[in-house]
Amino acid sequence: MLDLPLLDLLKYDFMQRALIVAVLVGLIAPVIGTFLVQRRLALLGDGIGHVALTGVALGYLTGNSPVVVALLVAGAAAVLIELIRVRARASGDVALALLFYGGIAGGLLLIGLTPGANSATLTAFLFGSVSSVSQEDVWVIIGLAVVVIAVIGYFGRELFVLCQDEEVARAHGLPVRLLSMVIAVTAALTVVLAMRVVGVLLVSALMVVPVAAAQQLTRSFRVTMALAVGIGVLCAVGGLSTTYYVDVAPGGAIVLLALAVFTVAVAVSRLIRGRRGAPRAPREEVEVAGAGTMPQTDRGSVST
Repeated sequence: MLDLPLLDLLKYDFMQRALIVAVLVGLIAPVIGTFLVQRRLALLGDGIGHVALTGVALGYLTGNSPVVVALLVAGAAAVLIELIRVRARASGDVALALLFYGGIAGGLLLIGLTPGANSATLTAFLFGSVSSVSQEDVWVIIGLAVVVIAVIGYFGRELFVLCQDEEVARAHGLPVRLLSMVIAVTAALTVVLAMRVVGVLLVSALMVVPVAAAQQLTRSFRVTMALAVGIGVLCAVGGLSTTYYVDVAPGGAIVLLALAVFTVAVAVSRLIRGRRGAPRAPREEVEVAGAGTMPQTDRGSVST
């Protein structure tokens, strides 16, 4: 019988669980990431991820599931940042900075209050850990993935319009504030979904880098999302498989692989433009439309 080394990792239960989670992470993260990138909120995942760290520490302190508590805390943080951004009219980067600093500080403080625990306890959540994924985590993460897919499937068209132009969304009578909350909370679910494999410090990269790579090669919103999902799954599984043979953190391997794909995509994009003799887009157009995803919604029509 043919012995394939790449199938060796499937012999172990912990790798089977980790691969299931990796596939789900690679599938979901670029989906919500496409909306975040289009709405200029690429760093939202980082801010929520740092607050999720506080939820992890709180879970250890109270003796509850760190993943479940992190989910509740991250969801509350997502709502809070939208309230700060809209009602207090604070700039998005200031709100994210508050989440960054408060999340890290809260996590370190609470883990220090937990008997028998220290900052090393958070390492698996900071950088990702293959062996720490339990069967309970798998079921929780599968449930979260189903919720994220359901939300995107239900609100997808409205979210597309909102991300392209908020004024167009208002003109169509869409609930802009509610949809903004949906994006933020769904991002929080995605962060908790991904933190076991990628780690909270790198989870935003898996939400953004595959999308950035796909944008180099596509112009349609849907095609960009589909290609980003393919890149995300490939990098998540490839990076995780690398950690089985090389003793490195899975999060770092996954993100570096995604960055490598992005580099190749940029090179291919420039090569194609060079052969076609296409002029570079003016800077104003790039800033308005984003690289690779041109707005496809005109006033009076809704199209994806």
